[in-house]
Amino acid sequence: MKSMLKNTIAALILMMVSVPALAGIDVIVSAHSNASSMSKDDVSALYLGRTQNLPGGGKAKLYDLPDGNAGRDAFYTAATGKSASQVKAVWSRLVFSGRAVPPTEVHDDAAMVKAVAADPQAVGYVASGAANGSVKVVAHLP
Repeated sequence: MKSMLKNTIAALILMMVSVPALAGIDVIVSAHSNASSMSKDDVSALYLGRTQNLPGGGKAKLYDLPDGNAGRDAFYTAATGKSASQVKAVWSRLVFSGRAVPPTEVHDDAAMVKAVAADPQAVGYVASGAANGSVKVVAHLP
């Protein structure tokens, strides 16, 4: 009985921790970037290696959360309609052929904001509400 209660409490805590992920994902660029907005298609093209160019001009430097991160999984599903493992396979082919360099991984949303803020060509994504004044939100994905 005590074990069942502990499992129920643990499940409830996990559900509450997961609620912020339901708020959506913001695609961000540096506050100094020329990009002012991006469509879902723009984001998808960048993160599937179909283009390396920002909508406002210049070559994009992409940032990504680590493999297995729930935010990464949600981002790829929302932006590309593919799972994170499917996108990883796309990048493996692009890297093998020499056509592209995969996104640079950062540890979490705070590291993502810091890295993107430091480079006007950078593009990343964070949970909605994690962006600050050093970056601008150019797209919101549900």
